[in-house]
Amino acid sequence: MPQDMLVEIFKKQSEFDSALAEKRGLNYDQSTWIQKEVLAIISELAEILDEVNFKWWKDARPIDHDKLKEEIVDVLHFFVSMCLKAGIGPEELYEAYMAKNAENFRRQEGKTDRSGYAWNK
Repeated sequence: MPQDMLVEIFKKQSEFDSALAEKRGLNYDQSTWIQKEVLAIISELAEILDEVNFKWWKDARPIDHDKLKEEIVDVLHFFVSMCLKAGIGPEELYEAYMAKNAENFRRQEGKTDRSGYAWNK
């Protein structure tokens, strides 16, 4: 995703969060907000699991791609909201992601001092 799209997502989420807090009179401290965002993400992840038939004891049904996409986007909403509450903006998130992604490749390639990651054993 180009960074400008990420900036737009953060802008829209910030607008939504501000309106929601104002209209509903929400005023939590940072720790409480982040806890609530994590719980919301967990709830949405459970909904994703339901969409992909994780219950092996039930008859599987075709995956509804639109519903699956909706649940994944819900996770993104809460994730971006959590970033905002934590004071992490789109540029900082992008930079942290790029650094971590490079580190993950180095680990898998056995190019770090961390053991147990290399995919070529």
